[in-house]
Amino acid sequence: MKLIIQVPCYNEAETLEIALNDLPKHIDGIDTIEYLIINDGSADNTVEVAKNWGVNYVVNFKQNKGLAKGFMAGLDACLRNGADIIVNTDADNQYCGDDIEKLVRPILDEKADIVIGERPIDNTAHFSPLKKKLQHLGSWTVRVASHSDIPDAPSGFRAYSREAAMRLNVVNEYTYTLETIVQAGRTKMAMTSVPIRTNPELRKSRLFSSMFGYVKRSTVTIVRSFMMYKPLKFFGIIGGILFLLGVTLGIRFLVYMFMGSGNGHIQSLILASTFILMGVQTFIIALQADNIAANRKILEDVQYHVRKLDYDSEKDKQEQK
Repeated sequence: MKLIIQVPCYNEAETLEIALNDLPKHIDGIDTIEYLIINDGSADNTVEVAKNWGVNYVVNFKQNKGLAKGFMAGLDACLRNGADIIVNTDADNQYCGDDIEKLVRPILDEKADIVIGERPIDNTAHFSPLKKKLQHLGSWTVRVASHSDIPDAPSGFRAYSREAAMRLNVVNEYTYTLETIVQAGRTKMAMTSVPIRTNPELRKSRLFSSMFGYVKRSTVTIVRSFMMYKPLKFFGIIGGILFLLGVTLGIRFLVYMFMGSGNGHIQSLILASTFILMGVQTFIIALQADNIAANRKILEDVQYHVRKLDYDSEKDKQEQK
């Protein structure tokens, strides 16, 4: 059983060694632990620090591509190098390395394919009161969208089985944390969370420049994911609301017409017709989007089997060396 711990990096020369030193060298049930960094276009000597420390693999981007693309590139490299379990952690040593054993245990016990670390958000000193509330709100929204019970959706401290990693797809360019939970929940992957500890802050977060920017991007990611995996429900609700508004205004006009004052409420009739047409058109869009989603499932299944053949072939080569 091979575990590869991947660490996305962007100008992390000052903190990377601290984070790497905190990672475990042995876990019961794991035969081999290896380490991989994703160098996301760093301008400092991040790669030198990683190589001097002794990381096994380096994924290099010539320019910064963002957390989501780095995460997926890391998964791909881990799978190609024979990982049975992949753990993602941060280069700023936010998470306690000893808790990686907690993350992988449900996978080793075959109880889950995805395990997400639950941070003690309310007890984290460097989180402002506003950030704590937004973290809870965002996690609640993701739970609703994904039909899951993950309490800390934005947590980047997580473990994936080989099977789960091969099924993941991230299409947004911002972050993988929210979209992968929605995807896993909607496709019925076995997913759970475990309580983990955090370390004192070494640097400020670089994921977003302002709280408003974080909220805006997170909202777009959640809505987009919901549209992708449940389009009939998403557009159907919107279409139903518009149609009901039109019907309500239409009934209102008919009431006034039977009372003999319909001529003074022609605007209501026009507005009712507009809402009804918008509702019907939105429902047609819902049907079309549902067909696209069905095709997407077929493509994802094909992609999974292609990945499986590719990665299993690479794993066999690794074992033969």
